[in-house]
Amino acid sequence: MGLSYGIFICFLLLGGMELCCPQTIWPTETYYPLTSRPPVMVDCLESQLVVTVSKDLFGTGKLIRPADLTLGPENCEPLVSMDTDDVVRFEVGLHECGSRVQVTDNALVYSTFLIHSPRPAGNLSILRTNRAEVPIECHYPRHSNVSSQAILPTWVPFRTTMLFEEKLVFSLRLMEEDWGSEKQSPTFQLGDIAHLQAEVHTGSHMPLRLFVDHCVATLTPDRNAFPHHKIVDFHGCLVDGLYNSSSAFKAPRPRPETLQFTVDVFHFAKDSRNTIYITCHLKVTPADRVPDQLNKACSFIKSTKRWYPVEGSADICRCCNKGSCGLPGRSRRLSHLERGWRKSVSHTRNRRHVTEEAEITVGPLIFLGKASDHGIEGSTSPHTSVMLGLGLATVVSLTLATIVLVLAKRHRTASHPVICPASVSQ
Repeated sequence: MGLSYGIFICFLLLGGMELCCPQTIWPTETYYPLTSRPPVMVDCLESQLVVTVSKDLFGTGKLIRPADLTLGPENCEPLVSMDTDDVVRFEVGLHECGSRVQVTDNALVYSTFLIHSPRPAGNLSILRTNRAEVPIECHYPRHSNVSSQAILPTWVPFRTTMLFEEKLVFSLRLMEEDWGSEKQSPTFQLGDIAHLQAEVHTGSHMPLRLFVDHCVATLTPDRNAFPHHKIVDFHGCLVDGLYNSSSAFKAPRPRPETLQFTVDVFHFAKDSRNTIYITCHLKVTPADRVPDQLNKACSFIKSTKRWYPVEGSADICRCCNKGSCGLPGRSRRLSHLERGWRKSVSHTRNRRHVTEEAEITVGPLIFLGKASDHGIEGSTSPHTSVMLGLGLATVVSLTLATIVLVLAKRHRTASHPVICPASVSQ
C-alpha cells in the first residue's frame, strides 16, 4: 500500500512514470554503456590494431548490422562475421585506414575512429538507431622496446647514432690584443697586428684538438680570387712569418680546442682597394692523438731561423722548409668521420657553421688611409718619376740661364757708359 501510494504521489507531482522510474540514457554521439564488458574493445599490437565491437552497441538489446560499421577516414570494412556472432571485428595495420600518428615527449600516438552510420533496412525510410563516432587511440612508449622479440645485432642503438651525427661548431674571430674579447672594429693601420682566434665548440663530443690547415688572404670573400697571399700552408705552417713580419701561432694554447695566431696586416701593392678577407680551413683530431706532419701548428722564428711547433716534436715542422707536407689540400680526419660528409662554407665576421671541417672567412679587414696614399703612389711609376725629374731640372736650368743673362746685360751697361759729343760754339 505504501509503495503504490508513493508512486501515485510521484506521478501527480512530476507528471509521468519516466521521471519516477529513471532509465539509462545514452549520449547521441559516443556510447559507453555501463556493463561489465565495454561495447568497444581495442587491442594495440606491435604493428596491428584490433577493434572488437559488440553488436549490442547501445546496450538496448537492439543489435546493429556489421555493414553499418566502418573504421577510419577511409571507411575500412570489418571482417566477415557469422550471423550467430555477437561481435564485429576489425584487424588493420597501424598506418592503414587513414590513421594519424602523433609524436609526444613520451609516446607515439596512433589515432582513428569507429563510425556507426545506420542505413534504412529494406524499403523503409526510417531509422531506429543513432549515428555514433567512437575515437580510438593506441599509445606506444618511446623510451623502451615495444617488441617482445630480441633486437637484431645488426641494428645500431639510437644513442650511438646520435653521437655519430653530432655536429661540431667552428668559429674564427678577430680578437683584441689581450685576447680577452672579440675586436669590435675591423679597422687597422698598416703596421698593426691582427689577432685571430680559431675555435671548435665540442659540446658533449669527445675531447678534440683544433688545427688551422691553411689560410689565404684575398680582396674578396672568394678564396680562389686573384691576387691572393698565403698565410698558412702545408697543413699548418704559418708561412707569412717567413717574410718581413712577426706572424706566429701563440704558444701554449689556452685549450686544445682553441688555436690563436697573429698576422702583421698588409695590403696588395697593385690594387687600390683598402680591404682584405682571410679564409682559413679548420679541422680537428682527437685530443690524445700526437701531432704529425698533417696535423700541426708551426711558426717560423727569425732569431733562430727555425720552425717550432705549438706542441709535438720539432721534427713535424721540417717539411715546412721543403714546402711539402703530404698531399696538398687534403687533411686526415677523425677515424669515425672518414666516411662521413664534408662541407665547406664561407662565413662573414661573427658567423659560425656546423660541420666536421669548415672553411670560414673573416673580414673585411679595413686599412685606414691606405686608398688615398696608394692612389698617389700608384699614379707615379719609376719611368714617369724620371721624366718629371728631367723636365723639372730643365725648367730650373732655363730659368737660371735667363736670370744670368739679364744680370750680365745690366752689368755691361753700367761698366761702359755712353758719352755724347759736346757741341762747339762758333
